[in-house]
Amino acid sequence: MTTLLINGRIHSPSYPDATAFAVRDGVVAWLGTDDVGRSQFPDAEVVDLEGGFVAPAFVDSHVHVTATGLNLNGLDLRAATSLQHCLRLVTEYAHRHPDGPVWGHGWDESGWPERTGPSTADLDAVLGDRPAYLARVDVHSAAATTALRRLVPELAGAAGFDPQRPLSADAHHLVRAAARERLTPQQRRDARVAALDHAAGLGIAAVHECAGPQIGGLLDWQELRDLDHGVEVVGYWGEPAHDAEHARALIAETGARGLAGDLFVDGALGSRTAWLHAPYHDALDSCGNCYLDTEAITAHLLACTEAGIPAGFHVIGDAAVTAVIEAFATVVQRLGAPAVARCGHRLEHLEMVNPEQAGQLGAWGVLASVQPNFDALWGGDDGMYAQRLGPDRVHQLNPFALLASEGVPLAFGSDTPVTSMNPWQTVRAAVLHRTAASAISARAAFAAATRGGWRAGGVRDGATGTLTPGAAASYAVWDADTLEVSAPANAVQRWSTDPRSRVPALPRLAADAELPRCRQTVHRGAVIHGR
Repeated sequence: MTTLLINGRIHSPSYPDATAFAVRDGVVAWLGTDDVGRSQFPDAEVVDLEGGFVAPAFVDSHVHVTATGLNLNGLDLRAATSLQHCLRLVTEYAHRHPDGPVWGHGWDESGWPERTGPSTADLDAVLGDRPAYLARVDVHSAAATTALRRLVPELAGAAGFDPQRPLSADAHHLVRAAARERLTPQQRRDARVAALDHAAGLGIAAVHECAGPQIGGLLDWQELRDLDHGVEVVGYWGEPAHDAEHARALIAETGARGLAGDLFVDGALGSRTAWLHAPYHDALDSCGNCYLDTEAITAHLLACTEAGIPAGFHVIGDAAVTAVIEAFATVVQRLGAPAVARCGHRLEHLEMVNPEQAGQLGAWGVLASVQPNFDALWGGDDGMYAQRLGPDRVHQLNPFALLASEGVPLAFGSDTPVTSMNPWQTVRAAVLHRTAASAISARAAFAAATRGGWRAGGVRDGATGTLTPGAAASYAVWDADTLEVSAPANAVQRWSTDPRSRVPALPRLAADAELPRCRQTVHRGAVIHGR
């Protein structure tokens, strides 16, 4: 059966004048104009797109599905403007949900007047003897009630423990596991379905789940892997391998695409756990945390490269990046750059990379899985980055233009629930980077959010992630403003793409623009959102 879709505004650089396309057996069979399509496919089912903007579906290259769903279904603290406001939101939620543990996410004290997160005593005062886990927005530290802390006898001896302040490092992993164990199977399933439904509703056809023993655990990943949903889930398992045999065994056990994702070299800047060369501007006694040293990083890279398995790490601070680069250099020297490049190794976040390091990564074929919304939320002279790093380092973060110029393939993600899954927000954040020299074009940003995600997930056929004959029919239909053909001379400043370049226009992405609204999402010819 062939479906002919007509009367659309189609984003296909290879067919800039197309207003129609045909889909057969889940594959794009043809692009062209309405009249030609009707004559060429007289027996096709005809769908009128009513002028909708049609573009390849998005890929979110870094997600945590269950945590995202728990946030969607539960206590979202991202709106809290002060410590007292945060505690009021917790109190109101507890009154509406009087039974069971409280699971929340999203508080960010860097913008509060108190500049301090909720303490154990604060939460005990409003929740009494209820177990509660409230993750900071970056999910690298969390506040927890006494009732939850009591469930972890070894907690007081773990790195990152404090009796009152939010927990980080090993203490955070322990208390998160204790909170996770109190979730019912139905709660976990409902959370996953909610998260994937949310993704489909945002024009996302595939996500890269960054799982691991310290994040959701093996059971969480297995349950997600076995869930039947239209959104495609590509899994990465963040556990270090000792040798090639061990790497192959981990892949066989988990069914993951690679041993990458959130394999933590360090933590996050907001929680002051990212590993830095120089101390934090607002904590002069700390350079953050190192969770994997160069020796362990090198062993993992060697094991995965020898086994032909994608490896990767969560790496944010400049000291962490240096350790990873040194490990890559060792593996390249021993096995050769082609062997490294063939594997599709990837680095998550990569916020503090310098020009020399970017050049090395580009030469070795290492992909950067990055999150532009980090800059939108925390960049600039007055944001959290400036608080943590000071004025000398703040404008060196998230250098997307540098990475692209050095040949490092970019894949965009949200790190949800850390930032919004809305992919147009992600694209806009890359285009409107708070450090102008680090911004990239709308066309490059859109590619990183579509084709880049497929490439990072191991699909390198040159077609997937585009609307061109032979490509999988994975696309979204949007209600969106696009560039007029008769654009004014200053169109490049006001709009995403100049039509004179013969590249189909993208929606308007200015800071004051209303972002596109998803009408329908289709993956491999199957409708996964909308009618």
